[in-house]
Amino acid sequence: MNRGRLKLAPGRELGQTIPVFPSRSSVLLACVAVSGIIASCRPPETPGRAINAELPPAVEKSPAIAGADRLPVRGGVAGYAGSEACTECHADQHASWHRSYHRTMTQGPTPGAVQADFNGVTLTNEQTRYVLTRPRDEFWIHMESAVPPPPGQPAAEPVDVPLGLVTGSHHMQVFWMGNGAGNTQIGFPFTWLIPEKRWVPRHATFLRPPDAPHRAEVWNIVCSRCHATGTEPHMDRVNRIFSTRVAEPGISCEACHGPAERHVALARTLPKPTAGARRPDQDLAIVHPGKIDPARSSQICAFCHSMKWFDHNAGWSETGFAYRPGEDLEQTTPVIRATATNRAPALAEYLERNPNLLTDFFWPDGMIRVSGREYNGLIESPCYGKPKSGKSFSCISCHSLHEGEPDDQLTPTRTGNRACLQCHERFNDPASLAGHTHHRTGSSGSDCANCHMPHTTYGVLKAIRSHQISSPRVQNELTTGRPNACNLCHLDQTLKWTASHLAAWYGHPSPGRADGADGAAVADSVRLALSGDAGQRVLIAWHLGWPEAMRVSGTNWVAPVLEQLLSDPYAAVRCVAERSARAQGLGIRSDYRYELPPATGRESLAQAAGSTERAAFLKVAGGEGDSVEAVQRTLGQWLQQRDGRAVRLRE
Repeated sequence: MNRGRLKLAPGRELGQTIPVFPSRSSVLLACVAVSGIIASCRPPETPGRAINAELPPAVEKSPAIAGADRLPVRGGVAGYAGSEACTECHADQHASWHRSYHRTMTQGPTPGAVQADFNGVTLTNEQTRYVLTRPRDEFWIHMESAVPPPPGQPAAEPVDVPLGLVTGSHHMQVFWMGNGAGNTQIGFPFTWLIPEKRWVPRHATFLRPPDAPHRAEVWNIVCSRCHATGTEPHMDRVNRIFSTRVAEPGISCEACHGPAERHVALARTLPKPTAGARRPDQDLAIVHPGKIDPARSSQICAFCHSMKWFDHNAGWSETGFAYRPGEDLEQTTPVIRATATNRAPALAEYLERNPNLLTDFFWPDGMIRVSGREYNGLIESPCYGKPKSGKSFSCISCHSLHEGEPDDQLTPTRTGNRACLQCHERFNDPASLAGHTHHRTGSSGSDCANCHMPHTTYGVLKAIRSHQISSPRVQNELTTGRPNACNLCHLDQTLKWTASHLAAWYGHPSPGRADGADGAAVADSVRLALSGDAGQRVLIAWHLGWPEAMRVSGTNWVAPVLEQLLSDPYAAVRCVAERSARAQGLGIRSDYRYELPPATGRESLAQAAGSTERAAFLKVAGGEGDSVEAVQRTLGQWLQQRDGRAVRLRE
């Protein structure tokens, strides 16, 4: 639809350079490129602004949504009843689900869903100019050429399209728009960052090489797999269009409990139970994750929260996946384990052609390193499968959607160390806990998760706790490059310092090269921030703003390190560093924009470090003095050793 030219809003233009609005053929190629691996989009992890309390309308029926006839159709998927049907008997559970971030994984473009600024904002790349407006609470994207036409050629007509779908409501919002091919939804090339309340290019929200091209994203075939319930993509490979249908946008009740049409019909025919009584499970025709085998229960979460292998010839791109909650996930889409890829012959063949693929998801020892794959960590944990206590260990050992807060969804009785104390009961005794941790009870060092589930996973522009339970070992870091838990809290300490403590406390053998570099005098965080690869640098950038580490390590030495990270080649590293610099109370130049290539030779912090800060930095970085020259010399020595290999972490 062409609605004519819109007047641009002066002073609100953001210049970027990314390829956008692809042709149908390039959209298809983007689909095929990921046909072997489930790459779920981003799950929530940290606090965000409040979720709107209104129920999202059925997108195909809402007269308030412009262009609703071109959106994926809601409803009509066999066996599904929809979450509204649950309110009749399960009002409390429906309410707790409704306030969760799972519900808002995908929404229609309503005023209650869209947090981004659409009030006349202009966004530009080298090819296209976008003007965002919201007349009558509708959301429209006006597109026109940002470059003059070739001599003698007429200018391309501007086009107006309605906003399609909205993904996310916690850290950022991703937007989709139709391209006229059925109800295909392709990614809008800019993303709204919720904490900063501003637009940035979509490609600047991923950890990927600066020169990597931004490929078109297609909601129907990529994000719909985990950001909607009961998805049937209905991809027409011949005509290259979609006629996608979903049981419900977002992660609804039936994503965890299974299709409920039969359950609802049965419940309406049976007499209501008396107060306090419960119907026998076999009468309910529904799945309760807390009442089935723990392994099958965790597989319900694994359908989205794992890296899985599937055969694109199985027909999932047309009719969706066959898996339903309560079934054995391994029978249809086996979970990829980096140390056992031969379990899926087709995967082994694929990896022969793409040998570097696993490095985008796993650390060298097979530990998952990207967000959204928590199940991969769970099943590799020593607590899983062979618990010493004899108790079963699963996702719901710690998490509850209905009882926990939306952030992290931890069961109220499983916060802090209480999750671990279910099995490790002897550490209920403060003296036993202190004797084990060698830290004061109540300190960050006595928090089980800080040592055994450190923030070594990356996603959504932050570090996230690993869900593979492990113990800190310096040798593991030297072997894999994964920072150890001790030095992620004690940022001002060296690997040699850590190795000596672990040897004294737990009898760990001293590594042959405990410094990990040329000398033992440099703090491990400084070494990784300056000479590590991009995946290591982004983790250190986040920990420099982590309150626990700031309390333990002090803050007067970090400015020179953050200054370097603010000019990192990778946009995601710069974003995380900017957030940490603000957490540290360091001023950022008013014209600094992490999404833009760093300006050569220009400081990013508003105020340079003073002599006290320079001396503190040199102390942890293995230098001497307090001069600017000494700082620059020390920085240069480590920057020359930087690991420049291309890093792409696929969230």
